[in-house]
Amino acid sequence: MIALSLAEIAEVVGGQTHDIPDPSVQVTGPVVRDSREAGPGSLFVAFAGERVDGHDFAAAVVETGAVAVLGTRPVGVPAIVVDDVQTALGALARHVVRRLGATLVALTGSAGKTSTKDLIAQVLRRKAPTVFTPGSLNNEIGLPLTALSATEETRFLVLEMGARGIGHIRYLAGLTPPKVGLVLNVGSAHIGEFGGREQIAQAKGELVEALPSEAEGGTAILNADDPYVRAMASRTKAKVIFFGESGEADVRAENVRLTDTGQPSFRLHTPSGASDVTMRLYGEHHVSNALAAAAVAHELGMSADEIAVALSEAGSLSRWRMEVTERPDGVTVVNDAYNANPESMKAALRALAAMGKGRRTWAVLGKMAELGDEALAEHDAVGRLAVRLNVSKLVAVGGREAAWLQLGAYNEGSWGEESVHVSDAQAAVDLLRSELRPGDVVLVKASRSVGLESVAQALIETGAEGEVSAR
Repeated sequence: MIALSLAEIAEVVGGQTHDIPDPSVQVTGPVVRDSREAGPGSLFVAFAGERVDGHDFAAAVVETGAVAVLGTRPVGVPAIVVDDVQTALGALARHVVRRLGATLVALTGSAGKTSTKDLIAQVLRRKAPTVFTPGSLNNEIGLPLTALSATEETRFLVLEMGARGIGHIRYLAGLTPPKVGLVLNVGSAHIGEFGGREQIAQAKGELVEALPSEAEGGTAILNADDPYVRAMASRTKAKVIFFGESGEADVRAENVRLTDTGQPSFRLHTPSGASDVTMRLYGEHHVSNALAAAAVAHELGMSADEIAVALSEAGSLSRWRMEVTERPDGVTVVNDAYNANPESMKAALRALAAMGKGRRTWAVLGKMAELGDEALAEHDAVGRLAVRLNVSKLVAVGGREAAWLQLGAYNEGSWGEESVHVSDAQAAVDLLRSELRPGDVVLVKASRSVGLESVAQALIETGAEGEVSAR
């Protein structure tokens, strides 16, 4: 974080200082909520959770060098006491962002947020120092903590914004007002919470409503291939840039194809020129993500050639998102178990089919959460798609939703042993260990709550005969 005195922080957050001998002492290190991350010059934010109360670690973090604690009660060490820690954290982030000279880029969407954010960061940091959301820390706590990790040298701040309902993105954009706002898509993720795609579009569009006008430098970057997103152009005063495969898009892809290993290749067109891209990531769905990143980079002054090189060299920065590991015995494990929704599940299956040409393919799939009344139809559709893509074997893991996955495959024409329903992750591991053979490709994917990353890890460890190389 940029250096701030404890007195200034107390004023910004509306707090009272306690046990602080010298309020002019500055916070020069990171702002953290995990006591294990506290160190010299840091500010520890004490949240009181259901199981763990951060205030209990106050003395320990000060011993490691933390300057003070931000909490809701005095703790016997230097502290700034406020009524609500989350509100105070947001106020501090808003203050720091205003002080920064960085360009703030915010993005949202139903699917692909984290992968696209990682691409944007990898492209922009070739131009100037860039700070971006780690993993999926895109909520009311993770977002301000990311913003507070920026320093005076930061020129680009890339923030992922998630939403669980109407008003969430408006709140986040108020904490960290963006200059560039990107909306990727409106899909089925969390449709059970929102109530429908129209409500999801309403929530996601709050980002473009928060942008400054075109005269003030605001830019909205919208997916031309998604009608819900395209319609958001009428909701903003900012300049509008469209990306997509549509011929009407300002930043678009032509001649899209997948390599023999399932990696997308295409001709990138921007208003400043065109250049060829071949990505290291797997799956055609990354084309849209790459175009979104390219649109941001173009708007921030990078040439088509610079963008194409950066996209071609970019990798996956976040765990369990199409992580591809080649076992020494020739089995390929694709760990995409971080999360799942209908759009990402179908994209992953298509990537599996492309990667597995001429090989046996396995789709180890589990529940997609928060789909509400759409759950049965969406799980059924995924099971059917697995059959249409000629996936060799579907392993549906879990309870009712897994049964729906298998039912969809069965009704689409999957007979005999082409699909199987197992009760839990261990049963899936046991089945795969007994039936996998060299050359097979295994996709593992489900919502995070299912915990199928344990299946992928077990398969990798099973095949480890010496060092395993992960790409």
